Amino acid sequence: MAELQETEGIVISVRNYRENDRLVKIFTSQYGKRMFFIKGSRKPNNKLKTAILPFTNATYIADIRETGLCFIRDAKDLIHLNHLHTDIFLNAYATYVLNLADVALEDGVPDPTLFHTIQQILNEIDEGTDPEILVNIFEVQLLPYFGVAPEWRGCRVCGKTTGPFDYSGSYGGLLCQNHWDLDQHRYHASPRAIHFLRLFSVISMDQLGTISLKPETKREIRTVLDLIYDESVGIKLKSKRFIDQMYNWGNLLLDKKNDEPDKNK
Repeated sequence: MAELQETEGIVISVRNYRENDRLVKIFTSQYGKRMFFIKGSRKPNNKLKTAILPFTNATYIADIRETGLCFIRDAKDLIHLNHLHTDIFLNAYATYVLNLADVALEDGVPDPTLFHTIQQILNEIDEGTDPEILVNIFEVQLLPYFGVAPEWRGCRVCGKTTGPFDYSGSYGGLLCQNHWDLDQHRYHASPRAIHFLRLFSVISMDQLGTISLKPETKREIRTVLDLIYDESVGIKLKSKRFIDQMYNWGNLLLDKKNDEPDKNK
């Protein structure tokens, strides 16, 4: 039996279905990720056409079904993040955030906290906050969803919480300088990169403030996270490969203040 409900949702993906219809995956705040059938939504005058654009945040009136497809009847309070549609770089980061959440969370599993986090990240990207930093924070905090829980608080061996650290894939977390010799294949990350990765693991999007990093620090953080995801998560998303290609184009220095020192407030 279908149950008509109102639920806030974020459009994850849209694909054409048959001649005039679409299938839309929406991450809802109450019912988790669901696939919705939108009849006639490819027609120019369909009332739901703007409600199912990618990245749209809205309140959807829908038939929620425990099995099979759900159906959207109406939508209200639409929020369109226009910069995510017009800027190819911002679009790539936002798409990666949604793709990563899609593979991390099973369909139909409610997760209001993750929903709220994604909502905040997309808004921050649209408003001009450095998308690379936002994505890195998301990558760090999403690792437990993949069954990966790095120890960021201190040394895996002795528990020390201060001093120089490096990341060890073998130990699944940090090693203090006294125990670096235990892993010849530790990541050799800089103290700056480790400092910000530790910060990213605990920072709340509600208290983000301003974080500004030099390009070389960003590169190190990206390298460490890529290694963790390659070794421990093992997913290869097209949206991530596109971001990697953008780095190769050399067009990712979005922050014009590249000469400023790393800082967080």
